[in-house]
Amino acid sequence: MHDTTELLIEVGTLLLLLGLLGRISRRIGLSPIPLYLLAGLAFGHGGLLPLPASEEFFAIGAEIGVILLLVMLGLEYSAGELVGNLRAAAPAGLIDGLLNALPGAAFALLLGWGWVTAVVLAGVTWVSSSGVIAKVLADLGRLGNRETPVILSVLVIEDLAMAFYLPLVTAVLAGAGWAVGGKMLAIAVVTVVLVLVVAIRYGRVISEAISAKDPEALLLGVLGLTLLVAGVAAQLKVSAAVGAFLVGIALSGPVAHHATQLLSPLRDLFAAVFFVFFGLATDPRDIPPVLLPALGLAVVTMATKVVTGYIAARRAGIALPGRWRAGLGLMPRGEFSIVIAGLAAGTAGVAPQLAPLATAYVLITVVTGPALARLPDFAWFKRMVRRQAAPRAATVSAHE
Repeated sequence: MHDTTELLIEVGTLLLLLGLLGRISRRIGLSPIPLYLLAGLAFGHGGLLPLPASEEFFAIGAEIGVILLLVMLGLEYSAGELVGNLRAAAPAGLIDGLLNALPGAAFALLLGWGWVTAVVLAGVTWVSSSGVIAKVLADLGRLGNRETPVILSVLVIEDLAMAFYLPLVTAVLAGAGWAVGGKMLAIAVVTVVLVLVVAIRYGRVISEAISAKDPEALLLGVLGLTLLVAGVAAQLKVSAAVGAFLVGIALSGPVAHHATQLLSPLRDLFAAVFFVFFGLATDPRDIPPVLLPALGLAVVTMATKVVTGYIAARRAGIALPGRWRAGLGLMPRGEFSIVIAGLAAGTAGVAPQLAPLATAYVLITVVTGPALARLPDFAWFKRMVRRQAAPRAATVSAHE
């Protein structure tokens, strides 16, 4: 069979399957991410029916998927909002990093996987899934709740922290010394600060240079600019993902609004391709040996996320039920965890168990996280919270 014909058949079949899996996930109220990962595992190396002809296509599509995920994330925030959230949520962000990155690093070191894997696994366990959490909040009707801005602030801090973390990880994975890694981190910091300053002062000018009136020109202009900046950022060893994120932040107003609408279908397509490719590159036979460690790591770091959200909501003056909703809502990991593990997969100095561990870990958290986020809506949970709040209310009354 001709290579092109075989490629078309494989890609078409897999995309059709992904469409069906997406419909199934919506029917059962779950994120499609675990189903996409499972599809990749089924058709990748060691799977039920390997599809070798389409592997290169999905590899390129996965790179574009990461870039689109990040630029769309950047489009959600203006530079001013990002700076404001950074100031307000900085303490919660620090707590978040300490409680959720350190368990991943400690876990890798305890298993003897080395400090390089520890740095990578710290990122995998640190960052919650903005996409999954946003969908859960919408599905549960909590977008207008008082604790929701707290959740979003923590997610924004994590997203911004990735702009500094990813260049550092890139340097570590490249085998660069601490001096080179520090230099790359300094370049990333200067770049992010410079982009934020330019976006705040000249964001309107940049946006006006890209016409929002012509959808075709807008789509091509924003997509071309994003890929160009991402490529230049990767060439400078800053990270293509960070470059895409900064492009999204720099655009504002009608351009950002219309670009979000136009890029959303492309983002959904290539994001699905990205998750499938990660599954394709992971041998499912490597998952059973790391399943119990992944489960243990998931239990610990889901608990630390609950503590993170609880503390952040308490600092914001949210009542007890809202604190629990904030904590339980932050548990799922997803796109960033897979992005970080994908950067490290196959790299010298990284434990080969990392990719299957990350796959199993994300599957566990992205399935159980949204289910556990519904707990505050159950009557028995509300009774438990009321009992928890009663002694505190009595103590306050006694002091008064």
